[in-house]
Amino acid sequence: MGTSIIIPWLKENYGCEVIAVVADVGQDEEVHKLEAKALRSGASKVFIDDLRKEFVTGYLWPLLKSGAVYEGAYLLGSSIARPLIAKRQIEIAIQEGADAVAHGCPAIGNDQVRFERAYTAFAPQLKIIAPWREWNIRSRYEALSYAREHRIQVTAADESTYSHDSNLWHMSYEGGTLDDLTEAPPKDFFERTMNPSASPDGDSEITIDFDNGVPVGLNGTSIPPVQIIEDLNEIGGTNGIGRVDLVEDCNEDVKSRGIYETPGGTLITTAHRELESLVLDRRTRHQKEILAINYAQLVYDGHWFSPLREALDAFFAKTNEKIKGSITLSLYKGNIVVKSRKSPNSLYRADVASLAAQAHL
Repeated sequence: MGTSIIIPWLKENYGCEVIAVVADVGQDEEVHKLEAKALRSGASKVFIDDLRKEFVTGYLWPLLKSGAVYEGAYLLGSSIARPLIAKRQIEIAIQEGADAVAHGCPAIGNDQVRFERAYTAFAPQLKIIAPWREWNIRSRYEALSYAREHRIQVTAADESTYSHDSNLWHMSYEGGTLDDLTEAPPKDFFERTMNPSASPDGDSEITIDFDNGVPVGLNGTSIPPVQIIEDLNEIGGTNGIGRVDLVEDCNEDVKSRGIYETPGGTLITTAHRELESLVLDRRTRHQKEILAINYAQLVYDGHWFSPLREALDAFFAKTNEKIKGSITLSLYKGNIVVKSRKSPNSLYRADVASLAAQAHL
């Protein structure tokens, strides 16, 4: 809701020209409609960029190779998208000769840190304007009132009591009744995943094919990066895969409850982990698990554009050079079972494993 009213507020309070930037990272909305909305709100120019391929190949795939999962459950869907969006915003700001950048992140939360650290990494000379830290609007209700007073079109999503975020990798929800930890999400709450109890009765099978640590196809058919996530989102969502209800530790040393749906991402990370179990030696695998925790913290805290992240990427790129093969998963009502593992670089030897098993009898 905050981003819908920022343009007129900036013009009122700063007397400035406002250029709007929309980054298409696969969010669940019709981004082409946002240009007209931004212009009606007072923007002088609107940039809408399709960043989905860059998001997958330049951000999601390095994240996948790292094996990073925040606090054992969160697949970092919002965290990993913020640096890309901020980088593109800075590029346009410099191109257009802007002297400031603004974001719509709440005054308390992780995203303000992620955006601002990215801004500073690329253009520390630009002023950062964070309206939620300046204006006297203190609730979604007050933001809605401001929008109506200024005749800004309000969508059903804007009116929701929940704060939500979506991209190609995931959907997240916070706030509203979710702040009560004794309450489960409403039954009609989820948008990307079916209720596992209502999902198909028969199990579904999917084989994910990998090369150099990233998925390259399904069931032996080569599929482009963006499409492979879209296809797996559909398959995983239909089978109730990828729901997480998590109380997590935030940047401000407070705890927050987040509800996440990552159907395709859950299938991909599960298959990737299984393939690593075949290919990596024990010492490399264990060291990678340690570094993955550090990587997850870097991404969560907004340190994507940092020398440490780049150095860790070099390690993970090396460990994924031989991550090639296929993993077949069976999906049934929210559950994932590994049915088949296959890799030309497998270190598993059935004859040796049989002797080892006998030695432990």
